[in-house]
Amino acid sequence: MTRRKTKAFSADFWVKAFAYFLIAFLAIACLYPLVMVLSVSFSDNTAVTKYGYSVLPQDFSTDTYLYLFAHSGTRILRSYVVTICVTIVGTALSMIITSMISFALSIRALKYRNQIAYICNFTIIFSAGLIPWYYVCTNWYHLTDSYAGLVLPTMFSVWSMFLMRTYFDAVPQSLYESAKIDGASYMKIYVSIAIPLCKTAMLTVGLMYALGYWNDWWNALMFINDRDKFPLQYFLYNILSNVNAISSGRVPAGAAANIKLPSETVKMAVTMITIGPIIFLYPFIQKYFVDGIMTGAVKE
Repeated sequence: MTRRKTKAFSADFWVKAFAYFLIAFLAIACLYPLVMVLSVSFSDNTAVTKYGYSVLPQDFSTDTYLYLFAHSGTRILRSYVVTICVTIVGTALSMIITSMISFALSIRALKYRNQIAYICNFTIIFSAGLIPWYYVCTNWYHLTDSYAGLVLPTMFSVWSMFLMRTYFDAVPQSLYESAKIDGASYMKIYVSIAIPLCKTAMLTVGLMYALGYWNDWWNALMFINDRDKFPLQYFLYNILSNVNAISSGRVPAGAAANIKLPSETVKMAVTMITIGPIIFLYPFIQKYFVDGIMTGAVKE
């Protein structure tokens, strides 16, 4: 009996050891590119150009960050504020609209729900193209040089709606019917029953919307001309484009003759400035993300 317990203990130990080793290896593999980006951003541009990228900083230097914040510090902070506000407002509005449409299409008593779902699905497969989309946004909705231009064009995703609808479809219709018998309206059912039972979907789709708004630069390129309204991604994209243009000689020789810019390290510094808040925010979000997964996985 003792022998069997010893063998079982030994087998469990090696399985756990292998699992921990595999997870540690994958974590290091995922962390390695991020560490390299951080290292290069604090390296001297000449050393990076000469020796290539390295995990450890080469000739440690903060010149790249000093260049970015010295020349555009105030504008970067303003762009941060714009991006944060757009992300919060856009995610909230997107979640309200997406969850309401998903909930409505999950109700089998809704008339023409299959036709509505077909029309929504049709827009995924076929689209009118960029020019009609731009014409409608600028001439009909007047989104040029307005914060609405950073929110409205991407406020609703059909794919996210169908993803959320699968969760709402899993809720037993008998719950809705019982609530209707008790006199609850569909809005009451939506707020009190559907949303609490679909926390996983709300969290997952909400994170997707939030990351989409945070990383978006396309809407700013299309609609925003006022530099004070540039979001972070587009503002840093402009800085990077200017640095690359000067470094590659695409500007007049006289204008760039005495300018030496950190063209290699600025790419990594821009990346760190962009993803920094997400990295620091993730540990706080992770708790709710895990809770949401457990809520959807454990059935009471």
